[in-house]
Amino acid sequence: MRLVFAGTPAPAVPSLRRLAASGHDIVAVVTRRDAPLGRKRVLTPSPVAAAAEELGLEVLRADRLDADVTADLTARDPDLGVIVAYGGLVREPLLSAPRHGWINLHFSLLPRWRGAAPVQHALIAGDRRTGVSVFQLVPELDAGAVYAERSCDIPADVTAGELLDELAASGADLLAEVVDAIADGTAVARPQEGTPTYAGKLADDDGRIRWTDGAEAVLARIRGVTPEPGAHTTLDGTRLKILGARRAPADAPAPAPGHFASHGKAVLVGTGDAPVVLEVVQPAGKGPMRAADWWRGLRSDAPVAGA
Repeated sequence: MRLVFAGTPAPAVPSLRRLAASGHDIVAVVTRRDAPLGRKRVLTPSPVAAAAEELGLEVLRADRLDADVTADLTARDPDLGVIVAYGGLVREPLLSAPRHGWINLHFSLLPRWRGAAPVQHALIAGDRRTGVSVFQLVPELDAGAVYAERSCDIPADVTAGELLDELAASGADLLAEVVDAIADGTAVARPQEGTPTYAGKLADDDGRIRWTDGAEAVLARIRGVTPEPGAHTTLDGTRLKILGARRAPADAPAPAPGHFASHGKAVLVGTGDAPVVLEVVQPAGKGPMRAADWWRGLRSDAPVAGA
């Protein structure tokens, strides 16, 4: 088939590479425009743009799938549109332009966690299982019939970034299987079943640790917002990023929620029930460091984090 692929971030790259290695013809890759990155704000192609150019595929840079993009893609006479984390909506008439419409690889088991940040919300909520779904794109958000899904257990200490990498790899294979099935006429989609939950894009405040929550909820939030938008707390009016934490041993003392204490070489913080151990932190204006090293450099013996 003649495919149009739309995607932007790194988790979309395995799908692009997998489809490029198939027998199908990718007639265009749509991705968002180059963005300024780093302290020097250097314009940098998206991971999908970089991969597409490496593969010799034609790249269309657009932050919206507007009338001009619609006309361009329609003129390429695609059989199927494939979208993986592009970062924009596909509306009519582009939605119906390919003969088989559009399919979407989504990083959850639909209808749970429709929306922009399914992996992050699954971890924050303490889900034990997740997976990937390939579904038919429809005007309603992530509501189309599902062609295939693949589930997996969520490892106990995995971060959102690590889990997303795993799902991106397994999802690429599943996506390619669905594309092949659509091509040979054997694909069957089933309506979604169950009550939808929604996973909106995370804001900076979603990374703020609520120390009055229980230890499991605190650790789940830290994992769910790592690497973006990042877990953080406020200490003496300045931000402290939390890059790694774990459960405290059973014999550890339990400071009040948001209060710090030491236990041997471990740095503890109290939560709503049991303490957690900070492993890696990043103070404002400094690089990541071991929490024990940061603790030794503090002037105050018992700092208190902001609520």
